[in-house]
Amino acid sequence: MRLLDLGIILAYLAAITWFGASFRRRQRSLKDYFLGGRTAPWWAIALSIVSAETSTLTIIGTPALSFAGNLGFLQVVLGYLLGRLLIAWLLLPHYFRGEIFTAYELIGRRFGERLRRLAAAVFLLLRALAEGVRVFAISLVVSIVLETGEFASILLIVGLTLFYTFEGGMTAVIWTDVVQMFIYIAGGLLSFWLLLGHVPGGLSEVLKTAGAAGKLQIFNFTLALTPEFFRQTYTFWAGLVGGCFLTTASHGTEQLLVQRLLAARNQKESRLALLASWVVIAFQFTLFLLIGLALYVFHMRMKLPPPAVADRIYPEFVWQYLPPPVSGLVVAAILAAAMSNLSAALNALASTSIIDFYLPLTGARRNSQGEAHQLKMARTVTILWGGVLLVIGYLARQWGPVLEAGLSIASVIYGGLLGVFLLGVLTRRVGERAAIAGMVAGLAVMALVRASTAVAWTWYVVIGSSVTFCTGLAASFLLAERKHV
Repeated sequence: MRLLDLGIILAYLAAITWFGASFRRRQRSLKDYFLGGRTAPWWAIALSIVSAETSTLTIIGTPALSFAGNLGFLQVVLGYLLGRLLIAWLLLPHYFRGEIFTAYELIGRRFGERLRRLAAAVFLLLRALAEGVRVFAISLVVSIVLETGEFASILLIVGLTLFYTFEGGMTAVIWTDVVQMFIYIAGGLLSFWLLLGHVPGGLSEVLKTAGAAGKLQIFNFTLALTPEFFRQTYTFWAGLVGGCFLTTASHGTEQLLVQRLLAARNQKESRLALLASWVVIAFQFTLFLLIGLALYVFHMRMKLPPPAVADRIYPEFVWQYLPPPVSGLVVAAILAAAMSNLSAALNALASTSIIDFYLPLTGARRNSQGEAHQLKMARTVTILWGGVLLVIGYLARQWGPVLEAGLSIASVIYGGLLGVFLLGVLTRRVGERAAIAGMVAGLAVMALVRASTAVAWTWYVVIGSSVTFCTGLAASFLLAERKHV
């Protein structure tokens, strides 16, 4: 262990934990704890959105994609823009009618409490599983640097992130996200610049060699309604359509990101934050895909064997080839991405547990005289979810490449959530029982698709939401029920 690097990493961990915890005194109500009092500016929310959808999966998984393949993932990023546009003009107006704390309160208003709790439970399951993959990804980096076991590495990061999220709530999450986003983008730029210095000829040589190997290809316009077509993860159509549906589901129906949109001062600033976040996310993915190409050329020139696990390619280069204190700074940047996403997940899991389960089941109301007790319960639930993520993170070691594992887990369940939301905002005839039937059908079909077919994960949300929507609509003609609108 290099002492200078270790000092930088420990200083970062201590500073960000103290910074986040310093917001404790601002937490006086559930609105403060879960929405930051709706005082954050749009640009901070935009950066927080990027931080929330970025994790160690992005930092270490994206270079692995281009190292082993090409730039085809950027087709999915184009779909991310379409999804944001749909959310901005289709879903946001519904979220800003009245005071809503979670995405699933909207479902309750439209359909009823049973579907609200089902949708919230699906989110809790989805986020816990997907975040478990991200927590495991943290351990890959920390175990390389600190030479510790995976569980000890997970425990360190989860413990520190849990502490400042517990203390500072959503305000701490947003502002630590802003700081950490600048840290990991700066770390990525610095490592890319230094990596180019290890390749004779620099960027031009990287592009020349990568181009000769076919790694600069972005678009694959193959279109054929055959099983083979739907097994290809990165085609233009899978990226555009699949990326659009994935983003509409993740940013429009999942509490992790909807919570940030609800924390904006008003609908206009929420829309601005959402659209601005795409510019940053597109730059970010491009940067880390280029890092993967540079690592490919570097390994070729040095005649190095590829790592046993492709996801280790970037953190191993940082630690083995970058000099102190640069390697320490870049490792701190990777940890920043991990902690920002983890803090967002903890707060979202807690808010859904309290708002969609605890308060309705106990008959308590927000902004009541018992809000001090409710705030205490929110902090307690945050701790409990931290423990759950520790366990899932340890079990996630056998789930395959971390970026695609995380995205495929999310994509299986997103379809059911998105389908229900679309039934709610696009139809008026569908009632609660029909919507529940649609959601159950969508989840069942996606479980079958995931387990027994080779369909690419980029199509999962398209299939799941289509099955949910069509089944719910068909069921509404068969079930005579009173609509809850």
